[in-house]
Parts: sequence; structure tokens; C-alpha cells
Amino acid sequence: MRYIYIIISLLGAYCAQAQQTLTGKVSDEQGQPAAGVSVYWLDTSVSATTDETGSFEIDYKPEYIKLVISFLGYTTDTLEVASPQYITHKLTPDGNNVLDAVNLEVKRKTLERKKSTALNTTNMGHGELLKAACCNIAESFETNPSIDVNFSDALTGSRQIKMLGLTSPYLLIAEENIPAVRGASQAFGLSFIPGTWVESIQITKGAGPVINGYESISGQINYELLKPANDDPFFLNAYGSTDSRFEVNTHFNKKFSDKWSSTLFVHGNARVGKNDMNDDGFLDNPLGKQINIMNRWQYNDLEKGWVSFMNVRYMRDEKQAGEVDFDPDRDKFTTNHWGSEINTDKLDASAKLGYVWPDMPWQSVGVQAAVNWHNQESYFGFRTYDIEQKSAYSNLIFSSIINNSMNKFSTGLNFTYDNYGEFVGMHDMGTTDYSRIDNSVGAFFEYTHDNNTDLSYVIGGRVDYHNRLGAFFTPRAHLRYNPWEGGTFRASAGRGKRAANIFAENQSLFGSSRDLMIMNAGGKVYGLDPEIAWNYGVSFVQSFPLFNKNAEFVVDFYRTDFQNQVVVDLYASPQQAHFYNLDGRSYANSLQVEFNLELTHHFNIRTAYKYYDIKTDYMTGTFERPLQAKNRFFTNIAYETHVGDGGKQWKFDFTYNWMGKQRLPYTGSNPAEYQMGDYSPSFSLMNAQVTRTFSSVFEAYVGAENLGNYQQKRAIVGNDDPFGPYFDTSIIYGPIFGQMYYAGIRFKIK
Repeated sequence: MRYIYIIISLLGAYCAQAQQTLTGKVSDEQGQPAAGVSVYWLDTSVSATTDETGSFEIDYKPEYIKLVISFLGYTTDTLEVASPQYITHKLTPDGNNVLDAVNLEVKRKTLERKKSTALNTTNMGHGELLKAACCNIAESFETNPSIDVNFSDALTGSRQIKMLGLTSPYLLIAEENIPAVRGASQAFGLSFIPGTWVESIQITKGAGPVINGYESISGQINYELLKPANDDPFFLNAYGSTDSRFEVNTHFNKKFSDKWSSTLFVHGNARVGKNDMNDDGFLDNPLGKQINIMNRWQYNDLEKGWVSFMNVRYMRDEKQAGEVDFDPDRDKFTTNHWGSEINTDKLDASAKLGYVWPDMPWQSVGVQAAVNWHNQESYFGFRTYDIEQKSAYSNLIFSSIINNSMNKFSTGLNFTYDNYGEFVGMHDMGTTDYSRIDNSVGAFFEYTHDNNTDLSYVIGGRVDYHNRLGAFFTPRAHLRYNPWEGGTFRASAGRGKRAANIFAENQSLFGSSRDLMIMNAGGKVYGLDPEIAWNYGVSFVQSFPLFNKNAEFVVDFYRTDFQNQVVVDLYASPQQAHFYNLDGRSYANSLQVEFNLELTHHFNIRTAYKYYDIKTDYMTGTFERPLQAKNRFFTNIAYETHVGDGGKQWKFDFTYNWMGKQRLPYTGSNPAEYQMGDYSPSFSLMNAQVTRTFSSVFEAYVGAENLGNYQQKRAIVGNDDPFGPYFDTSIIYGPIFGQMYYAGIRFKIK
């Protein structure tokens, strides 16, 4: 597969015939970006259409003089252009164009695959996040076929996401392109980001761009927060569910001037009731509460080319899990009842500053900076785990063009600093100190060629020096080619390297009696070597009409080959978990086939089949990766009525997931009553939601999760003897609670 990378790299030598282009931006009468505006040269067939940011790019020749800008409901303007300059234009409403009898409705897809970029990226809009009980980012992917969502254990209620068959540590998860969920926050970090704060999520399969770092292996997830300049003055979301979870989100927005605006986000949630639907004596979901506050500022001076964002946030999250009768004031560190508490404090600040040359709009420079303090204090029965992470991150990016806008580049420097205080132990039996300092400095360069029609490619590389990983090179490449109308072929290849945080990433193992054993203690990362992997992938998308309706067929295939991996071995013994360097092969093959159809206007069906072939050489043999279904099937059906008078509308959403059997960790040496077999059964899950919009400012929604009431038969091994040698809460392949119903309201002031 490395030949794919070599072939793509050779394309870097290709020099496209120089062709001048004219770029610009169109806004409406209120200064907001105008999408779908027609731009063309008078008396020619050369045309373009503005994108969602109002931007356009059109071929230019000296003989082209008059540029026409046209949009329904606005005056058609003709501009005289003497050179390939940057154009800014504001539309003027056409007073003579009376549209009282015409309602023009332009609606973007809430889940949309980007067609013009070399990267295989899907954009989840804000509307997609409202289709389910999206209380935080970890719960926002239920309607997305590219992401698998699983429960990580039977205690914490946290959800683990996977892409291309690999868990979230192999993904780069960023907040507005600043790495966010990493290190100490890997287990629960996604649950610390309220869904109502998020404007959109970009999901990139395979090796991502080098600009954001070297750690990404299977893909990148970047979420964009709501922008104060565009947010409503006030927003309220109130939510409650039958599993005793309640949540309130409020946004307070203030525009201080035409340049300064700010939003105060306030989030609170609590689970106040005890639930044990499977009658195993343990809570199905933890009791807990969270307070999460962010103040976000935005500064825009588009005439002078400046834009900046500044965020300050504090969060406190508390969880109590374990036996139903556990009382921490009475039972903590006793054998009365088994229990656990996980308390996390998080404080962070970030800033982004960008400058675009007014007379050279293709050239910009940006600075990203962030500091973070994350402190988790926790115990699981008699086992204790405390981790504190102090981090700093900075990234300097300069972007420009080579000769013309078809040839672009970005280059820069970044720095990362992580100070970990990490302690693992047993109560009254001492702890082991794994504290350490990680720091790295790197430089990157990325070249992009796009002929604006059928070919684009991105070739990038970065060189980093890490105090424990040493000096290393990270190459990445992406290719897009459109062989015919509606068809898009993509290929990518790249390398990733990371230091595994074995305890923070595998906290589910703390809820067991397993001894955690580190082997091969000669490396510099917990005595282990860093993880290194190559990812290769190809994708093909074909859009076509079917019965006069829009249809789309997608095939993705990706392979990840590990040169080294920190193997988490649950096959050697049910009383032990081994961590060691890979000795042999480890790979993950992922095949996804999608078919999407718009049956009628506002009636869409998404279907997907996924096949995973994931195997690793363990000490006792070659096995499938545990707790990963080899076959999965997904269907989402969404229907909306037309918007009526006053903004009234109905929205219906239904999602079906079928999971095939999953390889289970080894329990064969346990007594018969504590064994789980080699494979789990297959099962189905169904979720549904109905939303009623009463006006443009108020709506209510009701929904249900796990409509089929499927429950894993044995969620906890040894639940009758939690302090015994066979206790294990980490073998979770399905939901442990039954049907869950919820309801909520959303209200805003415009």
C-alpha cells in the first residue's frame, strides 16, 4: 500500500499550466455570506457559484471585462474588472421583484460529504446534532454511519467512539483545529463538550493534514463552536429522561459593536435517581452532576483583515458508580459495598488570531494558542487513580499561493507541552508514580494543488522532536480525481506516531480485579515504545438521479498497519491485563458501503454496511480485536414537513443499528458461572425522535433510545462477589439498560 503514497507524492512534481483566477466574496444586504449566488463573465459560458461562506473563484482572462453577479430577489449587478483582483460585493434587494406568492427554500444537508476537497471529509451541521438526545459530543454520532458508538464499561456510562475500527485515542479530536481530547481527558473528554455549544463537526477519514500534529492515525474529528457574531441573543435547552437525567443549557449573546461580540455558555446536568434495570445490584448509569461554563469572544475587522476568537472555560464533573446500596460517606474503601467516584476539574483558555492581507486575500497568517489544566481524582473499589495534566499548545501558520490560486501552501511551527502527575495504586498499599513531562516542537509544510475542476491533491510533511520519542518525520498525502460527472475518487496515505497513555485510555479496566501488568519495560513511555502506524485508504462516491430523485453511492476502504503498537492483552488471563510492545503483526481493515436516497423533498434515507477485519498478534496467538463487531448495518430515516405559517413544522427521525457478534476477552479459566464464552450474540438497536417546531423561536421534542429494549444479559462478571478474583465490569458489548424515553424544549430570542 505504500506505493499509493509514492504515486501521490510523484504528483507533486506535476506543474499545472498557469491559469489566472479571480476570487471574491458576496454578502447580502445585512452583511451575511450569500450562498448559491451566480457569478459569470458576460457573453461567455465561464461561471461559478458562491459557497456557504459567500466565496467564489472563477477563471480569468484579459479579454473578460464584465462580471455579472445574479441572485433571485436581488438586483443583477455587472462589474467591470481590469485585473484578477479580489472582489467584495454586497447584494441589493430588488424592490421591483415582488415575491409575495413565491416561497424560495434553500436547505443545506445536515450531513454532507465535501465534494471539492482532496480529504475524505463529512460535515455534520448543527441540525444533525438536534436529531437525537445530543447532550454532549460523545452522544452526537448516533445518526452518523462513519462513527461507531459503544459503551466503554458497565460503571461510568461513558461512550467510546471508534472510526475505521480503532478507538478514539487513534483519532485526533480538535476544537476549532486545536487538539482538545487527549492525554488525561481521553476516557471522558467528549462528555465534557455540550452538544448545544457546537455549530458543526468535520469528520475526516484516514491520515489527516499535518498542520494539526503527528498523532492522528485513523482520522480526525474537528468540532466548531457557535460564533458569537452569528449567535442569537438568548438560547435555552431543557432536557429530561426516564433514567433520571436532567440538563439545562443556556447561551447569552451580546454584540458590543460591529467588531466585538461575546457569548456566555452555561451548562448543567445531573442524574439524581438510581436505576438497576437488569437487577444485578449495580447502577446502570452513575449518579452525578456537571457544571460547565464558557465565555467566548469574537473580534472581526474584515476591512483590515483581522479576526480573532478567545475562550475561557471551567468545568466540574462528579460521578458515583457501583452497587446500588453504596454510600461513599459510609462505604468508601470498605468491603460493605463496592463503589467508585470520579471527580474531574478542568480549566482552559484558548485564543486564535488571524490576519488576511487586504490586497492579497489569498495570503494569511494565524496563531493558535491554548493552555489547559485537567485534574481527575478517582477510585474504583480499593484501586485509586489520580491524574493531573497541565498543558500548553501553540501553532503558527502561514498560508499563501505559488503563482496562482490553484497552487497553495501552508507552513508553520508548533509547540506542545504536557506535565503529567499520574498515580496508580491500591488504598493503604501504596501507589506507583508515573509522573512525567512531555514536550515537542515541530515544523510542517503542506502543498495543495486544485485545478478547480477534476483534480486536486495535498502533499504534506512535518518534522518533530519529542523529548521521549526523539526526532521523526511524518508524511501525509491526499488525492481527489473526478473521472466523470457525479463521480469522485479519493486516495490517501500517511504515517502517525503517538505515546500511548495506557491508564488514562483504559480506565474501564480499573473496574475489575485484574492485575495491570506492564511488560517490555525498556522503552520511554511507561517502559514501552511509541505507537507507529501507516494508514492507507481509497474512496469512491457516485451521485446520480434515481427515479428523478437524488441518490448517492459510496465505497470506502482503509487499512491501518501498525509498525509498533502498545498491545492491551485481555486474552492471556481473565485475572490480568498485559500491556506490551507488539511482537508480530497488527492491522485494521475497514470497508464501508453506503447508499443514500432522497425519496421526496425532505424525506431522506441513509444506509450503510461496514465490515471490519482487525487482528493482532498476542502472546497466546492471533486474535480479533475484542469487543469489535465484524459486521454492522446502519439505517437512518429522516422526514420533515414543509415549514408552515409562523415557522411551524414537524420533524421525524429514526435510526436502526445492527451489530454482529463480537469477540469477547478470555474468561475460559474462570469457574463456569463466571465465564462469558468466546463471542457475544448479534443484536439490534433502534432510536427515534419527533420534534415539533411551534414557531421560529420555540420547539419541543420527544424521543426514545433502545426501542427494542435490548439488554446485555450479563453486564458484570462476578457481580455477586465484587471484591473477589473474578469481578469485571469492562466486558460490555451492548446496552445494559432498557428502553429510555426523553423530552425537551428549545427556546431562543432572535
